[in-house]
Amino acid sequence: MTRSRSLFRCAAPFLIATLVLAALPARAQGTPTADQIADQVQQALGGKEAWDQTRFIRFSFAGRRTHTWDKWTGRHRLAGQSQDGKSYVVLSNLNTKEGDAWVDGQKVDGDQKKEWLERAYGAWVNDTYWLLMPYKLRDPGVNLTYEGKAEIDGTSYDKLHLTFGQVGLTPGDRYWAYINPTTHLMDRWEYVLQDQPADAKPTQWKWEGWQRYGKIMLAPTRTQTEGDRKLELGNIAVLDSVPDSVFTSPGPVAP
Repeated sequence: MTRSRSLFRCAAPFLIATLVLAALPARAQGTPTADQIADQVQQALGGKEAWDQTRFIRFSFAGRRTHTWDKWTGRHRLAGQSQDGKSYVVLSNLNTKEGDAWVDGQKVDGDQKKEWLERAYGAWVNDTYWLLMPYKLRDPGVNLTYEGKAEIDGTSYDKLHLTFGQVGLTPGDRYWAYINPTTHLMDRWEYVLQDQPADAKPTQWKWEGWQRYGKIMLAPTRTQTEGDRKLELGNIAVLDSVPDSVFTSPGPVAP
């Protein structure tokens, strides 16, 4: 943000006016911009410095699979059980897309290995978005617009619309984030996926249970607003260190 310069003789009045404006919330100065709201969200989550300093994140998605991610290097471990009851472990680097996979304790190769590496990467993209979407409002390739206020259950939310350039695995997805004006956290999101009709009714979920993990805020529970579906992001941990074997050995990982 650029700062205006004033002549020396009027510096004091200018400073007083600037301080008064700075003390007012953004919404009191007029309609907030999408970027202003996104910046408020980032601060409420812990701030950019806290996010940059966060290295290891572990969590389970819907009780089906567990991720351990080295955010600084791209190392990633995915472990779970397939629908046909087979256990699997995939150790890879998300930046290079290289790695190895084991199914029922046996290392796989060739096309089977390629398939597991692709599955692990796709699971990471999907599952981390369910966990970390508010941290990604200002990512490259995200088109962020402010759609005004949305009144839901007595709360007047700031509504942000997200569309995407040619980034991610499903760039045609559309999302809306409902930002609580008091906490500046995202209480709800809704989406229309790229394989749905353009006029499809968005699917909405509540983001519940915001709490601090390490230096950042995360919410472990998603509840669909229509119906009784619930999705839990369990075993969440934000860690300063993990044994190197987590990313190099398919053996069991200690809690």
